[in-house]
Amino acid sequence: MAARDGGLERFGASTHRYELTPPLPEAEIRAFEEAHGIVLPADYRSFVASVGNGPAGPAHGLMPLTTPRPDADEESAVDDEWAEDRLPGRLAEPFSLTEPRPGPMDSLADSLTRGTLTLAEEGCGMFVRLVLNGPRAGEIWRIDPDWGGFVPVHPDFRAWYTGWLANP
Repeated sequence: MAARDGGLERFGASTHRYELTPPLPEAEIRAFEEAHGIVLPADYRSFVASVGNGPAGPAHGLMPLTTPRPDADEESAVDDEWAEDRLPGRLAEPFSLTEPRPGPMDSLADSLTRGTLTLAEEGCGMFVRLVLNGPRAGEIWRIDPDWGGFVPVHPDFRAWYTGWLANP
């Protein structure tokens, strides 16, 4: 993809630059799961274990699983989302939605994202999240609190990521 977009014109490319960080060791992934009381969906877990731990990916790129982005000390909403996800017990909480929640959400966004993991930032307060538990576990959802609500966008991580790869 980098060869097809040498000028980094594609949305988000200037952020992730089509570069992947090394995959995570199995022990580090397992420690993350144990610390948060979760089991990562198989497609995502396989990706961070064998392909890379971000950032090349949809939108402004994938968020790393276990450590903040190197530039996380800058003011960025996605870094705040990343840190909030890692608060004790938050990822293990039940995902409360069984159906899409379209439309403006006012102050509901915080309570609705529990049990999900931030995957990427799309800008303007929109985030792509991975559902970790409940009947929708493994699905990719987009949250746009101002306009679009919280809705599913792909059935699983692999479909979402390969869709990005196939859509130059």
